[in-house]
Amino acid sequence: MSVSVNHPRWVPYFFLSPFLLIFGVFMVYPLIQSIWLSMLQTYGPEYTKFIGLENFWHLLRDREFHLAARNTLLYTLGSLVIQLPIALGLAILLNRPRLRGRTFFRLVFFAPSLVGLVFAAMMFSLLFGAKAGLLNEMLRHVVPGFPPEFPWLQEYVMTSLIVASLWMYAGYNMIYFLAALQNVDPSLGEAAQIDGANAWQRFLHVTLPEIRPVAGFVTLLSVIGSLQLFELPFVLLDGAGPENRGLTLVMYLYQNGFERNDLGYASAIGWVLAAFLASIALAQRRLIRE
Repeated sequence: MSVSVNHPRWVPYFFLSPFLLIFGVFMVYPLIQSIWLSMLQTYGPEYTKFIGLENFWHLLRDREFHLAARNTLLYTLGSLVIQLPIALGLAILLNRPRLRGRTFFRLVFFAPSLVGLVFAAMMFSLLFGAKAGLLNEMLRHVVPGFPPEFPWLQEYVMTSLIVASLWMYAGYNMIYFLAALQNVDPSLGEAAQIDGANAWQRFLHVTLPEIRPVAGFVTLLSVIGSLQLFELPFVLLDGAGPENRGLTLVMYLYQNGFERNDLGYASAIGWVLAAFLASIALAQRRLIRE
């Protein structure tokens, strides 16, 4: 293919064409195909039937979908309420200039985010194991009369997931908060201190407004990541857990698409999740702008 020197306006499109081709084949076409699939009833590649919006109407009556949505939202709420304040607290602590060894502690808290979710799930399955779990072994030596086998992963499913994600992502979010805190003008805090503001008032009225855009960004990332939860419960609980208490939206999508071979219903679940994520992103953007 040649580009005419008499038409230089086509040159940018010529160089963009490889990206546009790859983007169209691997992004645009699958998205369009998934919209079509969401309107089909499928059982493997051999049986397909057009049913329109019936898959989406069925979601409103599907108790498993409601359970998966409730579990996912509960995990998201737990992660936000527990994880982000801890990440911000660590960032404030490790931002103190006089703290000795703060570089080392930053690395220690950030390091868990470098491991994969599968590795973290396997590690916490050993930690929360009922028979030879490390947590049970420790509690037997500390708490008198503690039962020899306590099934943490069966009794406290959501708590186990939140604790595992806290270990992985608190340090990761801490880095964002730490970068934001380092960009806060120290003179603002000094001026507030001269005016008589205590430490809490300086944080509430000076530091927090300055890091608000970064806090909103971290919150959005945490919400999106929480709503896409799949690998951690799938490996840690060996599936959806007892009574589907670890079932998430993405796991339910996987079950329908790859275990029950109903790609149409799985596509409908995926588009509902995508619409929910898009609405959260738009709402978050508007709040940050205001």
